[in-house]
Amino acid sequence: MESFLQADVTELIVKFGYIGVFTLIFFECAGIPLPGELALVSAAIFAGTTGQMKIEFVVAAAAAAAILGDNLGFWFGRRYGFDFLHRYGPYIQLTAPRLKIGQMLFDRHGGKVVFLGRFTALLRAYAAMLAGANRFSPRRFFLWNASGGVTWAAIYGLGGFYFGQSVTSFAGPISLGLLGAAVVAIVVILLMVKRHERRWIAEANRALSAE
Repeated sequence: MESFLQADVTELIVKFGYIGVFTLIFFECAGIPLPGELALVSAAIFAGTTGQMKIEFVVAAAAAAAILGDNLGFWFGRRYGFDFLHRYGPYIQLTAPRLKIGQMLFDRHGGKVVFLGRFTALLRAYAAMLAGANRFSPRRFFLWNASGGVTWAAIYGLGGFYFGQSVTSFAGPISLGLLGAAVVAIVVILLMVKRHERRWIAEANRALSAE
């Protein structure tokens, strides 16, 4: 299945070039689960093996798409996600006090989530929306998002260009490993929230009221 997907993405890159790279990555980062990382690596390999694309333009297109797509996802989450969570969150035990805890945690550690989420397939599509929904600082989001987008595009783009097909053999496991680590971290955080919920609610109320 993965080989068919890679063949389709490669065909798209050959046909549409930099626009294809930009489009897939942009919409993935905006919240639509598309193979953006695969598009970047495929375009980089194509550039390295055929010379028909310039790697610097591939990396630039990927970085720009990542940054712009995440910004769209962030503002969508900021505009609609907060109200959505407040309206429907109680149905899944996300009460208003717990949402305040989420805002406090995102305020303290959101930069790491935005930056490292770039390297994980699931978080790459939704970290920006979560940041917006949790009222993460727009200025801090832009800085972490831009640095993450450029770093991600450079690592995978130059890796695909210089090491070719070998990149695809470790890009997937790395992404899955980071996703597994993210899931473990989320479980740990939920357990900590359950254990320290009252104290954290009071702390979140103080922190948010002081802003």
